[in-house]
Amino acid sequence: MKSFRSIATRWRASVSRAVMDASALLALLLQEPGAEVMEHDVQGAALSTVNYSEVLKKVVERGGDVSAAMSMLSSLGLDLFPFEEWHARDAAQLFPSTKDHGLSFADRACLALAIDLDGTLYTADKRLADVPAPIEIVLIRQAHSNPASQRKPVKSSLKSKS
Repeated sequence: MKSFRSIATRWRASVSRAVMDASALLALLLQEPGAEVMEHDVQGAALSTVNYSEVLKKVVERGGDVSAAMSMLSSLGLDLFPFEEWHARDAAQLFPSTKDHGLSFADRACLALAIDLDGTLYTADKRLADVPAPIEIVLIRQAHSNPASQRKPVKSSLKSKS
């Protein structure tokens, strides 16, 4: 059986895609400012199971039904990426270059996935959008004035995975 890692690496070589963090998905679901940016890219967007859990936690916090939320999220056509050992390593390796930005574990998990997939990361979190990264990061609440951020160098070397 092929590992998810080898499948993701092969797939990454052929496709560049949208990666959503929890804040972007919540903006879309709650029709908050910036939701319109994601409406066209949500089908097939990548979402880490760590960020999926964050969204479900928000449902619980607001007294919602987790099963209903999972069903609704499933209908969006998102591709859920399980958080595996290599993903944990990559997220941890991002800590030195992101600690001054105050990123959470979930932010680093999302960033690591976007880097691995060479995707465009969509977020409503300015802290995450301001992090130096080798991928495009779009701050959805400012996407009209700044369609995409510049690719920025990252201090961490995540491309040398085993």
